[in-house]
Amino acid sequence: MPNDPYLDKSVRWRIATGNLGFQEPGYRDVADAILDAGLATEVLQRIGSGKEADVYLCLDGRRRLAVKSYRFYRTSHRGGRPIKLDSMGHQASREYELLVYAWRNGVRVPEPGRRVENMLSMEFLGSLERPAPRMQEVVPSDPARLATETLREVERLADAGIVHSDMSPFNILVDRDRPWIIDLAAGVRVDRLGASPWIRLSEASAALQHGVDALARYFRKHGQEVEVENFVQGLVAKLDRFGVLA
Repeated sequence: MPNDPYLDKSVRWRIATGNLGFQEPGYRDVADAILDAGLATEVLQRIGSGKEADVYLCLDGRRRLAVKSYRFYRTSHRGGRPIKLDSMGHQASREYELLVYAWRNGVRVPEPGRRVENMLSMEFLGSLERPAPRMQEVVPSDPARLATETLREVERLADAGIVHSDMSPFNILVDRDRPWIIDLAAGVRVDRLGASPWIRLSEASAALQHGVDALARYFRKHGQEVEVENFVQGLVAKLDRFGVLA
């Protein structure tokens, strides 16, 4: 049995007693889990599915929320074994921590709510008719302004000590004509001790290059050029305050 402190009592009990099955919970079971955890008072519908999690539109009283529920066992990795429950709890815990950290440092991310086991709640972005679209689905009315604001948020995220390791138009929502960064679970923290600074900064530099390249391809399709090398080099220089990579 894992002894990780982030596991809640109910999860530890299920692992200890063997009360676990490899069948993924259905919609009704997930909705009941959200309600039982007190993350919302009503689950309206599922509004999104990713590689490892589903997102549900919920109500907490009269306030609309998005609740992200990591799947327990399914994995999209070809040939991989089922993901353990404690691993998915760790994913939710990590995303929640980075979301809180980014939000407190002024990055435009959904306002975090609470986390329970493999689920976390956050601000819902969108209208009554539909959730906010991913940037990939949007034809911007002002590509230059959207590019400027998007790169500004990437920079703010880096200023907060976080680099998104999967930055792309698929992980940015556009709400009220503004970009909102989402899916921070795989973020790289560059402001923490515990690992080699060279390794951490190298990972961050590679992630920035890959992410800004993806954004540049999107904006190029809409007639807007992004100076990728200058932007990435400037951010890496700010992150590498002591010249570790040099």
